[in-house]
Amino acid sequence: MHDTTVFIQWDDGHDAHFPFIWLADNDPAGFHPQTQERITDLTAISLDKTPEVIEANDKTLTIHWAGDKTISSFDMNWLKAYRPGQNAFDPARTGFTTWRADLGADGVPRANAREIMTSDIALKDWLVATQTYGYSIVEGLADTIEAGTDVAKRIGFLRETNFGLVFEVQSKPNPNNLAYTPIALPLHTDLTNQELPPGFQFLHCLANEAQGGGSLFCDGYAIAEDLRDQDPEAFELLSTVSVPFRFHDEDTDIRNRKKVINLDEDGQVIEICFNAHLADIFDLEPELMTRYYRAYRQFMIMTRSDDYVVSLRLKGGEMVVFDNRRVLHGREAFDPQTGFRHLHGCYVDRGEFESRLRVLSR
Repeated sequence: MHDTTVFIQWDDGHDAHFPFIWLADNDPAGFHPQTQERITDLTAISLDKTPEVIEANDKTLTIHWAGDKTISSFDMNWLKAYRPGQNAFDPARTGFTTWRADLGADGVPRANAREIMTSDIALKDWLVATQTYGYSIVEGLADTIEAGTDVAKRIGFLRETNFGLVFEVQSKPNPNNLAYTPIALPLHTDLTNQELPPGFQFLHCLANEAQGGGSLFCDGYAIAEDLRDQDPEAFELLSTVSVPFRFHDEDTDIRNRKKVINLDEDGQVIEICFNAHLADIFDLEPELMTRYYRAYRQFMIMTRSDDYVVSLRLKGGEMVVFDNRRVLHGREAFDPQTGFRHLHGCYVDRGEFESRLRVLSR
């Protein structure tokens, strides 16, 4: 026992200081036995709460608290797993493998739809690969409108947007989105105007018979990291200054501000929000505006560089799945007079994706 902590050292060399207040707040008796939700009232715990006696063996730490004479017992393995100052192990944190054009279409991870639908092992392996690379292709889907969404629902709930629970990517009259036209779509992430852009996108190819219409992808994390190395000022601006995005039609007007490059507290890139078509009128101060445009334009140039872009042509029965907040996607123009092109799409948020990974890892 130290002044404000209990110090534990394990035989394998691991050690940690456990503050008294942390131990009191995380007393196992303070969690509901069925729901495992916290029921401890932190305001009822004194910040000066102190052990009177501590006892320990290889399995259990027991604390006799001074004052109220309560006793707390902790599993030593649990304490080791939740040592303060380090992040607890999370099976959904797979890490990322950044890629560039040399990945090629043949390097994209692939999985079989039937195996994903029938095997938890295959499902987990596919989820890990998809999250690690940011995208993958599922092969062998049935020629039905539901086949792709059935795979998505194997992961979790679908994310509904103003375009519906599912959406049809095909040329149509009176479109309210450029995806519903035959023109080329430069690389972008979807729905940057939303408060929380959707996570993983599923695009099931039902038909791709028209001339043109190749699918384009690039790893936004790779571009961001290269920009950090090559142009630190541009990286700084894109990761600290937010700009407005907006989608509006007859029924909808959804606006939000986003930074193009989003970082976690350790400075790691965790999200890309880039959609030149949904960019609203920039409202920055004039001096900052000129500097920002240079950075924004440079990022756009990199998304169109042969150094980063992977092109592939989806076939009927294939579905591309990608992290919409990491991987930018686009397409070449196509001629609807030369054949039918139809992709059926939906979204599953990152939280659902990661939850399924954790449950499968049990």
